[in-house]
Amino acid sequence: MKKAFDNKKYLELQSENILNRMDKFGNKLYLEFGGKLFDDYHASRVLPGFAPDTKLKMLLKIKEKVEVVIVINANDIEKNKIRGDLGINYESEVLRLIDAFRASSLYVGSVCINQYHSTPQVINFTNKLNNLGIKCFLAISLLS
Repeated sequence: MKKAFDNKKYLELQSENILNRMDKFGNKLYLEFGGKLFDDYHASRVLPGFAPDTKLKMLLKIKEKVEVVIVINANDIEKNKIRGDLGINYESEVLRLIDAFRASSLYVGSVCINQYHSTPQVINFTNKLNNLGIKCFLAISLLS
């Protein structure tokens, strides 16, 4: 059975294209990664040949130029939303990701709380991040 996905080729092409795009934008480029970076078992299931950590490996190829910003939605903090596959809330997931990125030698620069609104749960999480020495940015939604 022929594999539908070539990890090696993906890693080479994606890394090269990201670096080329960075050059075009003054060595600064913001990318959003949908899905999971460490454990994308869904993609590896539906795309034969795709490894669960392919996205992480791609970032590691260019790690000296990578700064990770983790984004969490204030509504998910307030509602204590649970990640179905791991059974942990999104706040714990942010802390888990910070540890996992750091363990992989990737620099985590900050956490951004989007659609920020002042509730006790959100304020407590912001304080927890600050107490851990993690920069926290608050993004207020202008849309109602």
